[in-house]
Amino acid sequence: MGWIKRNILFSIVAVVAVALLGGAGLLIYKGWARNSEASEKLNTIYSDIQSLNGQSPAPGNDKINNTAIAKDQETELRKWLASVEKHFTSIAPLPSEKPVASEYASALRKTIDTLQRRAEAASVSLPLRYDFSFGAEKDRVTFAPGSLEPLAVQLGEVKAIVEILFAARINALVGLQRVRVSEDDTAGPQADYLDAHSVTNDLAVITPYVVTFRCFTPELSRTVSGFAASPHAFIVKYINVQPASAAATAATMPGGEMAPPGYGNPQLNGYLTPQGQPPATAPPGTGKGGMQTILKEQLLQVTLEVELVKLLPKS
Repeated sequence: MGWIKRNILFSIVAVVAVALLGGAGLLIYKGWARNSEASEKLNTIYSDIQSLNGQSPAPGNDKINNTAIAKDQETELRKWLASVEKHFTSIAPLPSEKPVASEYASALRKTIDTLQRRAEAASVSLPLRYDFSFGAEKDRVTFAPGSLEPLAVQLGEVKAIVEILFAARINALVGLQRVRVSEDDTAGPQADYLDAHSVTNDLAVITPYVVTFRCFTPELSRTVSGFAASPHAFIVKYINVQPASAAATAATMPGGEMAPPGYGNPQLNGYLTPQGQPPATAPPGTGKGGMQTILKEQLLQVTLEVELVKLLPKS
């Protein structure tokens, strides 16, 4: 202690020097740690660049900027999606998205009456007192829990499908089938329903319908064109065509049971005939100067399955 007292100034300087050396060492260590971390990040970035440049396609170089090209292509893709979106216009439910029982019952009766009147105006024959597949619901004032919203959606979709058929001027609507969406559907005529259901994927809900109608070939062409030109995303999935006379003959199976469409009718070149023979031809005309009849147009019965694609709401 005596030495320290005699050399107090030296002792203070020594303590301060040791403290400064410790602080400098700490700063050097922190700097080394930061440099080491930065070096690791730099090596990682360099490795990623080498990996990207080795891929096909690569981000590019000073002459070709693949990143900018990809952004331009993304912009073009979004423009294309916007242009095709008009073909996926949703069909409005009837009477609304969330109807009450009285509203739906009224809208259903009004829609059936409207479609019957439009059929008469378009000279389209309908089955007697036809209800367009809503026989289980048309006289109800109460409905199974959870049924109103899907039924309102189906009513709007059925109306859109039938209006395409009427616009094509078909001769007769034989029937329309839809998927069951209500417990009430179990009590309806089973010929009104499909043994199928809607399918939902990451993008859309796909709902099938089947319509059976009678027409000649020009009306069939207009029907298919009508579905193709619709602002709603209808996809014609399947067509079964046969002469109406063959359909009437094949409508009853042995034992009196009703047959499925096309029963007992072998197919030839896409057309079905009672005995599997080509469509009947008329004998050549014998009158002088008259045109010979080569093929006589005949009434067809068409069973057509369409799928309606409904985009899911954007998240």
